[in-house]
Amino acid sequence: MKESEMTVLGIDFGGTTVKMAVVRGSEITSETFLIDTQDYSGPDALIDVIVSRITEVRKEFPEIAAIGVGVPGAIDFEEGVTYNLTNVKGWSNVPLRSILSEKTGLPCVVENDANCMTYAEWKHGAGNGFKNVICVTLGTGVGGGLILDGRMYRGSQFAAGEIGQMSIDLNGVPGPYGNDGALERYIGNRQIEDYAQALYQEKGSPVPEDCSPAGLAALAEAGDQIALEAWDWVASCLANCLSSCIYLLNPDAIVIGGGVAHAGDLLFAPLRQKLEASLTEECSGQLQICSARFGNSAGIRGSAALASELV
Repeated sequence: MKESEMTVLGIDFGGTTVKMAVVRGSEITSETFLIDTQDYSGPDALIDVIVSRITEVRKEFPEIAAIGVGVPGAIDFEEGVTYNLTNVKGWSNVPLRSILSEKTGLPCVVENDANCMTYAEWKHGAGNGFKNVICVTLGTGVGGGLILDGRMYRGSQFAAGEIGQMSIDLNGVPGPYGNDGALERYIGNRQIEDYAQALYQEKGSPVPEDCSPAGLAALAEAGDQIALEAWDWVASCLANCLSSCIYLLNPDAIVIGGGVAHAGDLLFAPLRQKLEASLTEECSGQLQICSARFGNSAGIRGSAALASELV
């Protein structure tokens, strides 16, 4: 059966909510079903609820042929085992793939959520048609994924693509793993807000009530020069990291998503300028810097795209 004809279930497992939807080809064909992650203590209870919901969905969509799950944390992709999930306790060494397959009778794949976003954008979104793609997601933290030579690159321990942990300053802010200057310690949501507040204070200007990335974008669009300066700084941090990635991997495209990327040209315009100024023609001449096509549905779409390859 062609992938465009395959009907699968995509699941986006988040620290707050588990979202699932039926996907046929590249299109979501059902409502999105929600489960509150924090309502359940430990994996057993939550897995039982997920399986129960899958059973209900299959009554309406009996043609579902496989299940894909994106999870927020470290996994063993080959074994389908979760090591640790961000903001979800008790999910160390859980054989999620085998449990779901046994309880549903369907083939299942488990993947890191940033890789799911990457796969969605490469298969059906802004990265479609490119052979080498770097995906970046900018939100509470900074995540990433890699498509190299037309395939997802996961690394020897399935931990590749952690762009947020790359250092942009040898003597910078201490990172959680001893990696001083880690990118996400500068341009995660909270870090951007902290930087903006400090910048207003430094310049002797009243600190706006909302210095979140969304609030900062609204201020910048209204012509606030300090907010514009803050966005230029965010672009500088990101360009510093991405230029190293580009010199290492020489990609066709970089796809950037996540809440911070909603700032649009406030981020993308200075980012493109800074990258062009720091790269050789061989690395920058054909390089595309793209805004991600999918928002909150990327996890569902990406996990579904991976599931469609199981059958």
